[in-house]
Amino acid sequence: MKLDDKTVAELKGMLRELNLPVSGSKAQLIERLDKNSAQDAVLSLEDEPEAQDADPLTEDTPWWRSTDVLTPQALMAIGVVVLMVTAVFVFRPTWLGFSPNYEYDLIDYDAAQTRAFAEDLVALGHPEWEGRMSGTVEEANTSAYIASQFEAMGMSVTEHTYQVPMHHVNSEPSLRICTQGFGGNSPCEGPLAIGSQVVQFQHRIDYVIQGFSGQSAYTFQEDVQLTDLGNGTDDALWASAGGSIGYVRSGADVGGNTGMFSLAAENNLAGLIFVNKDANCGQIEANDCVPIFKGSRIDEVSEANGGSVPSELPFIAMSKDAGEILEQAIFNATGPPGVLEMIIDVTNDEERTIYVPCGEIRGKSSEVVIVGGHHDTVYNGQGAVDDTSGTASVMEIGRQLSAIVNETGQPERTLRFCTWGGEEEGLYGSRAYVQAFQNSLQDNLRLYLNLDMNHVDADMSNRGNTVTLFGNEQDDMDHIERITELYRNERSEVANQYDIQVRTLPGDRGEPDGMPYNSDHAPFVYDLGGGERGRAVVCYGSGSWEYHTYADTMDRFNEESLDVSVTIYGTYMRFLAYSDY
Repeated sequence: MKLDDKTVAELKGMLRELNLPVSGSKAQLIERLDKNSAQDAVLSLEDEPEAQDADPLTEDTPWWRSTDVLTPQALMAIGVVVLMVTAVFVFRPTWLGFSPNYEYDLIDYDAAQTRAFAEDLVALGHPEWEGRMSGTVEEANTSAYIASQFEAMGMSVTEHTYQVPMHHVNSEPSLRICTQGFGGNSPCEGPLAIGSQVVQFQHRIDYVIQGFSGQSAYTFQEDVQLTDLGNGTDDALWASAGGSIGYVRSGADVGGNTGMFSLAAENNLAGLIFVNKDANCGQIEANDCVPIFKGSRIDEVSEANGGSVPSELPFIAMSKDAGEILEQAIFNATGPPGVLEMIIDVTNDEERTIYVPCGEIRGKSSEVVIVGGHHDTVYNGQGAVDDTSGTASVMEIGRQLSAIVNETGQPERTLRFCTWGGEEEGLYGSRAYVQAFQNSLQDNLRLYLNLDMNHVDADMSNRGNTVTLFGNEQDDMDHIERITELYRNERSEVANQYDIQVRTLPGDRGEPDGMPYNSDHAPFVYDLGGGERGRAVVCYGSGSWEYHTYADTMDRFNEESLDVSVTIYGTYMRFLAYSDY
């Protein structure tokens, strides 16, 4: 039977017997068999060599020489030896210590298309604040856009929705300081406000609302007091701040937002202001330290508040410069101290709908490979890097692999492309998805690939050019290492511009060599249940000064840098798609 007449399963069986790779289309399997055919190594026994002068036979003549020419038995023995040597050096059996001879085909990458995906996503942001915060109409529109793109690629599409705890910024906040005239006797506003001065702080630039902040309507007339809590490490100061707005300067470990918010709830504070004194200083805006959005673990804060969400405890972060204006007007005033207006319109004690759109290319088996990134951003910025870059990368991998499948045929494994809502507030989307499909994922998940800020800034000469690829299984990372070397050789014009690092983190959660629980890969690794630990690979870029600020915009977007992770991880996804490895 000709090779063309054999089934793919039969061809793969022949390749396995020869210890050759079994990935690829039927035509590639046949080509591999033809190229490595053992027929080329078989010696013909039909033509005997011409007789030549030889030494006379003696009683010491080897058994295989009975005349002055080689006997058929001798030729057969030599043939067997040659075949064995050929098998060792051509087929390189692993039982002799040779490394497996895997074949990888780098997928293509279209930088212009990836940038177009990113620009489309950014355009879906809030009309004033620019972000695509989870649980908003902006996130819903983002999910619908991604689903439509997957559908256009020929995938079957599902939009999953989950109800999760989520805060919501309802309207533009207001933060102002008034220094009253006439020795503090003049009102702050109105026709009688003679000599009074009001400073208006700019939302997003001077201050940002923090994750799960409560609401407030503190006006000048209420004259809510502020308490200077220093760096937040003095318990006595917290205990004395009940009924006032606490003011904390950065620089000490107080348990992050969750720790500060919990202390504010425990001590019945009326509000909380955290001032950035040491992060991104001078990197984004002159010598200022720009305010950063950060989330809070609302379960812990609620526990500190007696079991309920502190819905009337506003929480904001301020820039260094804005904080110094406040300090001068209130804590260091030479005359009557200023009064604060703090109007924060937030709902933080309800659930909202978040979205997880998934496109799927069905394979011959139920085993699945999933690639994902989070499509939500902080509310206060475009999130061009965090994580528009990762979402656009997932879409480009999906586009490339869809084209490959259309040309090559149905893959062995199912390929799934998902983007997650709710990441910024607590990995809500990926956690809910893993919980909902836990049994199926336990049985069928081959690998999860995560792309979160897999980006290097356009100004990489001043910011670093590192792209880190890491995972928790050595076998996967060995493949990634080999594909990375192939990438360096075949795409050297791009690869040579970046410091591509490959690491294996096999440890358990919380261990120094374990996978961090800080992005959407974590539920796939640690939350599968049944004592199972999932396999995952992750890519991070070189970091960002603009992280979670208004300055994370497309102005600094570097689509070329995404080539590294899209090509390397997309190529591994392709390999797994057509391999039973």
